[in-house]
Amino acid sequence: MKSYLFPAQASYRLVQLTDCHLLASADGWYQGCQPALHLQQIVEQLLQSPPDAVLLTGDLTQDHSRASYQLLAQLLAPLRCPVFFVPGNHDDPVLLAELQQQPPFHAASVLELADWQLWLLDSTGATPAGSFDSNKQQSLQQHFSASTASHFWLFMHHHPQPLACFIDRYGLTEQQQFWQLLLAERRVRGLSHGHAHLAYQRLQDGIQLVGCPATSVQFLTTPDWQTVAQGPQWCEWQFAAKGIVSWQFKRL
Repeated sequence: MKSYLFPAQASYRLVQLTDCHLLASADGWYQGCQPALHLQQIVEQLLQSPPDAVLLTGDLTQDHSRASYQLLAQLLAPLRCPVFFVPGNHDDPVLLAELQQQPPFHAASVLELADWQLWLLDSTGATPAGSFDSNKQQSLQQHFSASTASHFWLFMHHHPQPLACFIDRYGLTEQQQFWQLLLAERRVRGLSHGHAHLAYQRLQDGIQLVGCPATSVQFLTTPDWQTVAQGPQWCEWQFAAKGIVSWQFKRL
């Protein structure tokens, strides 16, 4: 896994953006909102108080077209901080790889911040549901064992535990095995994800789970798929030494 080492400082402010669902056209519509306008408004807000990094946790575009990824690069270009991402089920891996070759994007799976390591996990599979198969599990376990960091936090697209609504049919298919892997590693403090278009937080088996709201539209926790446009939303993180972490859901 490729690492990115941040300069030493007392704390780090990171911004998580997820499920942007951009289209090829900047004035395109998705479920009652203009996702490009939402993302532009968030970037304008971030420029007033720049973060140390931005993390994109998947479904960056809706139509996974080359034009939509270029629109993403254009919208994020004003940022002067590094931008990292994990893929979602709507993303095209080839176009994402091309995107990582241009600024402000960086190709890294591990972010090192003081005594923290943030792991950016690829949870995509052959279907819209998530997958973290035995090969991925074994690789992550080996990297955990080789790491000397004191605290781990994970970011991925799919939710690793049920949310009691329609999105569960597209959750992680190897939930039990993946969760046992996390429970076996005492340094795993928490995991944040996208995919569910839902802001929530809960402590499960001693591991903090955080759902990041979408920059586009939010999903309702109903048995069938329902969306609601509530304006641009995201999550902001503070990671500091000695395992101190906090987060805040943001909305414009």
